[in-house]
Amino acid sequence: MKESVELASIPNDRYSEYRYNVIFKAYKWDPQVGDHNTIAKHAVLMDQGTVRQLEEWAEQLSEETMLMEEALIHKPELAKKLGLPRKIIKTTDRFSSYNRNQNIRLMRFDFHPTTEGWAVSEVNSDVPGGLAEASVLPKIACEYFDGYEPHKHVGESILQAFSKRVKKGGSIALVHATSYSDDRQVMEFLSDYFQDHGYSTVFAAPDHIAWEGNKAVCIIEGKEGPIDGIVRFFPLEWLPNLPRRSNWQGYFDCLTASCNHPVAIFTQSKRLPLVWDELGVDVSTWKKLLPETRDPKSVKRGDSDWIYKPALGRVGEGISIKEAITEKERLYIEKIARRDHSNWVAQRKFTSRPLTDSNGEVYHLCVGVFTVNGKSAGFYGRISPYPRIDDRAKDIPLLVPKGGNNE
Repeated sequence: MKESVELASIPNDRYSEYRYNVIFKAYKWDPQVGDHNTIAKHAVLMDQGTVRQLEEWAEQLSEETMLMEEALIHKPELAKKLGLPRKIIKTTDRFSSYNRNQNIRLMRFDFHPTTEGWAVSEVNSDVPGGLAEASVLPKIACEYFDGYEPHKHVGESILQAFSKRVKKGGSIALVHATSYSDDRQVMEFLSDYFQDHGYSTVFAAPDHIAWEGNKAVCIIEGKEGPIDGIVRFFPLEWLPNLPRRSNWQGYFDCLTASCNHPVAIFTQSKRLPLVWDELGVDVSTWKKLLPETRDPKSVKRGDSDWIYKPALGRVGEGISIKEAITEKERLYIEKIARRDHSNWVAQRKFTSRPLTDSNGEVYHLCVGVFTVNGKSAGFYGRISPYPRIDDRAKDIPLLVPKGGNNE
């Protein structure tokens, strides 16, 4: 791969100032995971050619992903192979009225530089995170790097998508797990941005929404009334765990403009490649960029060319990359993946191509490329000292040379 990505250090004497601004201006309220600081001391400087290539791939992947979702609506026998909870599968018949043009489709594709070029590890299809980190963090960081600027703002893209479906002054419900600060900071970012542009917002747990004629209604005391749009940051597979009195199935045939509609759960599953040849749609970009993926039972036990992933795993959890876990953990994951193979995948391992900073420190990079309704919408960077990007990875801004085309 041509050298086109650089890891540049934020000046040591200004890092404390930078970290403070990230916490209070970029909604990074909890900048630690255990003893790990998750705010990088670096920025990624990427040339325009690489940016355009990643965006082109992300847009192609987005279109292929939406086509697969629409095909799966009409192929329930294939949907059953995706490792989704039984209660979710039983509710997918309510997807029949789904229309992508009535909703806002947000995705994040995770790209990795490898020894053989760029590869995609997955799509965060259901509730992708990193919105403030992709929108605000680069704006803060560009102060330290002359000649560089942020590239797009995913919050703006989400707002513009809603503005085509919801009139200014409308009410947007920000649905999330209200007891988690990590989730609340994402919603606070969107709430501030929407309110700054003339919309009202309400913070809601998923069971704070009721349904009248398939349209969303807020039932929070003092804030009752119709909802014009929904941003859901609550993983769909958690919905069946809500109290029985909640009508969580209402999200599935909701006519209120939603980001994201529950149809996203189909492509959140990492078992998607096991059925895509039966969907009758073109997935050539996916096949080009995603490493070979199989059912775990089809891989020879102990084969080091393969890693295991849970079908609905998030933030790198449960991935058997040996450099990031102990041998005991790796053997345990392999055992579970093979025993419960219908809820896992085996994926051919790629060799991450690390970046080295000016001090000789080595990091592995993941570039998350957002799309909104099929159009590129911003970049979310994370780095890790080992080739697994998990909850201990550091958030890093991605900057591009000034004067490029950010449209």
